[in-house]
Amino acid sequence: MSLYDIKVQKITGESKSLSDYRGKVLLFVNTASACGLTPHYKGLQSLYEQYQDRGLVVLGFPCNQFAGQEPGTNEEIQSFCELNYNVTFPLFAKVDVKGDHAHPLFTYLVNHTPEPYHTGDIEWNFVKFLVDASGNIVKQYSASTEPAAIASDIEELLV
Repeated sequence: MSLYDIKVQKITGESKSLSDYRGKVLLFVNTASACGLTPHYKGLQSLYEQYQDRGLVVLGFPCNQFAGQEPGTNEEIQSFCELNYNVTFPLFAKVDVKGDHAHPLFTYLVNHTPEPYHTGDIEWNFVKFLVDASGNIVKQYSASTEPAAIASDIEELLV
C-alpha cells in the first residue's frame, strides 16, 4: 500500500483519493479550532499561498482527540477557518489521528516517517508531515513547530 491508495473525505462530504495529489509536495496537518496553536492556520495558509504555484498542497484534518479542542461540526470548522484565517487550502472531515480508530492516513504517516525525522506518536494538534512529490514521507514536525520553520524544507522539495 502507498500513500496514494488512501481515500479521505473532504470537509464538504465528498470522497477524495490521495492519488489526486500525485506529483505534488504535501503538508498534512491535524488541526483544531480552539487550541493555543490554532494561529498556526495563519502560517499554514501563508505557506500555501507562497508555494502552491510551485506544487505545494497543505491538507488540514480537524481532530477532536486532544482536550476536545475541535468540538464543531465539519460545517462549523470550515466556516471558522475561512472567517478567521482566510483558509483556502483543502480541509477534510474530522478524523481521529491516533488510537484504535485512527484514520488509515495518519497510521500510514506515523508508521512510514523515516528516522531520525519520526517524532513518535501524534502528541497534539498541529503535528505536521511533509511528503515529497513521489509520495515519500520526508519529515514529521512536532505540534509546536511553526509553519514558517518548515519553509526551507518545502523549498528543497519543490521543482
